[in-house]
Amino acid sequence: MRIAVYPGSFDPITNGHLDIIKRGAKLFDKLYIALSENVSKQSLFTLEERMDLTREATADLKNVEVVVASHQLTVDFATAIQASVILRGLRAATDFEYEFTMAMTNSKLNAEIETVFLTADNEHMYLSSSMIKEIAKFSGDVTNFVPPCVATAIGAKFDD
Repeated sequence: MRIAVYPGSFDPITNGHLDIIKRGAKLFDKLYIALSENVSKQSLFTLEERMDLTREATADLKNVEVVVASHQLTVDFATAIQASVILRGLRAATDFEYEFTMAMTNSKLNAEIETVFLTADNEHMYLSSSMIKEIAKFSGDVTNFVPPCVATAIGAKFDD
C-alpha cells in the first residue's frame, strides 16, 4: 500500500491545497493530511476548527484522512503511520529553496521516506493562506480562493 502524508497548518485550507490533495489522492492508496501548529505564525483558526474545515472540504475523497501531527517531526509521524512519502506543494520558484532544504533535512533524518513535490495548478499558483486571511481582514471576497465551508467560517471570524 502506497501511503503519503501531506503536512501543514492549513490555516485555512485553500483551493490550492485542495488541488494538491485531490491529485495526491490519485497517486497514493492512502493520503493523510497532517495538521500541525505553525509556531512562527498567529493562527486564525484553532486546531479543532482547522480539522473540521479540512475534513468537510475533503469529505468526498475516500482515501484521504485528516489527522493531527503536532509536537513531532513530520518524518517521525510518517514513520508512525507507515508512510513512505511526504507530499509537498510548490507554488513558485520562491517555494523551491525552502521546500528543497526541508526535503534534504528530512532525508537525512530518515532516508526511507521520500519527498514528492507537486506543482500548483496555474489557477492556484499564487494562493497562500496568509493572503486569504489578509483579504478577509479587509472585507474582501475570498469565495474564489477557498472551499465554501472555509469562506463561511472566515466570514464569521471577521464579522466579530
